[in-house]
Amino acid sequence: MLLGEYEYKVDSKGRLPLPPKFRQEFANGLVLTRGPEQYIVAYKPEEFKKLADTLTNQTVAKSKMRKLSRFTFGGAFELQLDGQGRIALPHSLRSYAQIEDAAIIVGANKCIEIWNPELWNQESIEVTEQAWQIIESLEGQQ
Repeated sequence: MLLGEYEYKVDSKGRLPLPPKFRQEFANGLVLTRGPEQYIVAYKPEEFKKLADTLTNQTVAKSKMRKLSRFTFGGAFELQLDGQGRIALPHSLRSYAQIEDAAIIVGANKCIEIWNPELWNQESIEVTEQAWQIIESLEGQQ
C-alpha cells in the first residue's frame, strides 16, 4: 500500500523526488496521467494495465468511453526514476495540475497523487468535511 502525505520542491527542470519509501515500489517505472480533480496520478505499470483493462471492459456509452480514454491515455507518460529517485514531470501534466515549484505527494493505496499544494489544501478540507458522510453511506454494504 502507498500511504502518507509528503511535500517536495520541484526543481527548475521539473524534476520531483519521490519519497524514499515509494522508490522501491516504482523501481520498474511508473505511468503518470491526469487525475480527475486537477492532479497527476502515478501508477506502477502493472496497476495502469489493470486500469486500462477495466476501462476497456466497461459498458458505458461509446462516446463517454472515448472521452474517458482520451483523458486517461492521451495524457499518460511512461517514466523511470533517475539515480536520485526523481521523476521528470512532463510540462503538460505540470500545467494541468498547476504544479510549479512545490508539490504534495499523497499515497492513495495502489497509486500516488501529485498535487499543487494550494489545490491539495482545498481538497483536504473538503474531504475532511465529507468523510463522515462517505463512511455512513458505506455502512451495511459489507
